[in-house]
Amino acid sequence: MTTEVEDIGARLSAGGVLSPDEARVLWSSPDVLAVGALADEARRRRHGDRATFVRVVTVAADGPLPGTWPAAAGEVRIVGRPADAAHAERLVRDVVARAGGTPVTAFSLADLEEVAGAVGLRDLVARVAGAGAAAIAALPVDRLADAPSSAEAVLQAGTKVARVTVEAAGDPVGHALAVRALQRQTGVVRAFAPLAVRVASTAPTTGYQDVKTIAVARLLLDDVGTIQVDWARSGAKLAQVALLFGADDLDGVPASENAAEGRRRAPLEEVRRNIRAAALTPIERDGRFGVREG
Repeated sequence: MTTEVEDIGARLSAGGVLSPDEARVLWSSPDVLAVGALADEARRRRHGDRATFVRVVTVAADGPLPGTWPAAAGEVRIVGRPADAAHAERLVRDVVARAGGTPVTAFSLADLEEVAGAVGLRDLVARVAGAGAAAIAALPVDRLADAPSSAEAVLQAGTKVARVTVEAAGDPVGHALAVRALQRQTGVVRAFAPLAVRVASTAPTTGYQDVKTIAVARLLLDDVGTIQVDWARSGAKLAQVALLFGADDLDGVPASENAAEGRRRAPLEEVRRNIRAAALTPIERDGRFGVREG
């Protein structure tokens, strides 16, 4: 561990809060293992040896509703842009009716903002919540022109945001600082997924960058409970390593229990096995972040 990283770690262990300059020092440090160790320590102080995961079924806003979906799902998530406000409300109502009590999260707040029109964002969010959605599925912090104002519309509508996301790869420290400011202004951030949803094929991120992104997010966001990694998008191996670099929740685990290679390769068994291999205890949750039994 370099002296600079060691000094930052000592200050954090004593109860200090990471400054923006210190976050950039950690991001630029070549000692990724030392930075990861600091983030792992911060995660363990908050969560002990627990790591949560959720099995998700996704429903496309622009496609037909599936006839059935796996009963094992802990969350049904509506993704994509609705055609308009009426379509958003109707689709949520239809999905909730078929979900059989499984929590339904719906849409990106940015997509709702774009289709709200004369209805207004707050009223559209209230309609979506009134139709039965447990939460708005995502708040992309880098896509909204005024994320705090958009988040306030969610709070005024009496509902929640399931996760704050990053739409496009860019400045990981800047993104985490934006989330810190959003949380301090609104308190809306339940979980933050710092790895970008979209990465340009001409400039892909590396695993080295990804785990540092996770670590810096965990260390900067001392007032955010959960740092999240998408299992399906990141892959099982990166998701597992992320648990050692500050992440505590694996999102997007497929709800299907079928696997051509047999039961041991089914998503549920694989995610549990990978969490245990990271010396952590797997806890399955639902779309409301409640612990599932069994």
